[in-house]
Amino acid sequence: MKIILTNEVPNLGAPGDVVEVKDGYGRNYLLPQGFAIGWTKGAEKQVETIKRARAGREIRDLGHANEVKGKLEGLKVTLSARAGQGGRLFGSVTATEIADAVKAAGGPVLDKRKIELSGPIKTTGGYQVQIKLHSDVTAKFNLNVVAAK
Repeated sequence: MKIILTNEVPNLGAPGDVVEVKDGYGRNYLLPQGFAIGWTKGAEKQVETIKRARAGREIRDLGHANEVKGKLEGLKVTLSARAGQGGRLFGSVTATEIADAVKAAGGPVLDKRKIELSGPIKTTGGYQVQIKLHSDVTAKFNLNVVAAK
C-alpha cells in the first residue's frame, strides 16, 4: 500500500514522505490515527504543502541547531498553571504548553515531539527541560512553573 505521511512516524519517515507499507499496517493503524493519507495523484500535490510546513519548523543543519541551542540556554521560561494549596497543579504540564511558553518568552518555535521530560510536571517550582534539536545537539533550559492567579 502506498501512502503519504502527514506526521513523523519513527522508523518509517517524516511528514510529506511517500512510503510503501503493508496493507494491514496502513489500513489499521496509520490511516485511522491520522498519521498518513492514501496516495493518489491529487494527494501527491499536497506533499509540497506538507514539506513546506515542515521546513518552517525544522532544524536545517548542525550549525542551525547550535544557534537555536544558544538561544534556548540563555532563555528564562516561566509557565503559569492552575495550582492548589502546597503548589500541586490541577493536572500536569504538557510538552505543548512548554513549547508555547518558550515561544511566548521570545524563543524559537519548537516541535513538541522533540521535548524530553524526565517525568510529569505536577508541582510548581523549577525544572530542567531537555530538547533534542539534532541527532548530535541536545539543549537544556530551565522552566519555572508558577501558580496562576
